[in-house]
Amino acid sequence: MAKSAIESDYPPVICTVDVVLLTLKDEALHVVLLKRKNEPFAGMPALPGGYIHSQEDKTAWDAAARVLKDKTGIVSPYLEQLATYSGVDRDPRGWSVSIVYYALVPTELLEVDHDGLVLAPVARLPKLPFDHKGIIELAVSRVRSKSQYSSLPVYLCGEHVTLPRLQAVYEAVLGEPINKVSFRRKMDEMGILEPIEGEMESGAAHRPAQVYRLRKEFKRELSLVTRGINS
Repeated sequence: MAKSAIESDYPPVICTVDVVLLTLKDEALHVVLLKRKNEPFAGMPALPGGYIHSQEDKTAWDAAARVLKDKTGIVSPYLEQLATYSGVDRDPRGWSVSIVYYALVPTELLEVDHDGLVLAPVARLPKLPFDHKGIIELAVSRVRSKSQYSSLPVYLCGEHVTLPRLQAVYEAVLGEPINKVSFRRKMDEMGILEPIEGEMESGAAHRPAQVYRLRKEFKRELSLVTRGINS
């Protein structure tokens, strides 16, 4: 009886995962949101998220990967923990903790006709429930910071990419131009790309560009450089 009384004084903590799924559209970073089907905040766009299934998910990462696939159909090639948010005021249902991850995906892998899916530019976010606005802002800041010295933006590209296209992706993420010579030197230093022999991509105003693919060992791992991409 004493144990039951103690337990009744401490209601269960809400434990969830949320995923900030970023993509590029019209050369600008966008976040994938889903319209909530249930209260609280039914009908509002929010981050894909869900409860941790203790009998199914071995880790929070597994829970985030499952939620992302269930909610968006995406199996992200890159999924990293961002932060943990917790407190009594962040969810009207009660004391909650959310382990937040971020992921990057090429736009072409998104189901554009997915029921309730919303692509929102990170520079002009709609009204969001909970603390999702701050979560997205932190994720964007983390991605931009990490893109300065790593291969992270390659996960916004398709399987095949040219160096001019990859540079444009980096510039879109960082929000600044990058010196072409410096960029290509950094790509060589990272060693993440391998040329596809005999495959070139023609451009209207430029000579054909070599097409590359991501080396197998970097499909789920980042390559780092000691100095920034633009230095």
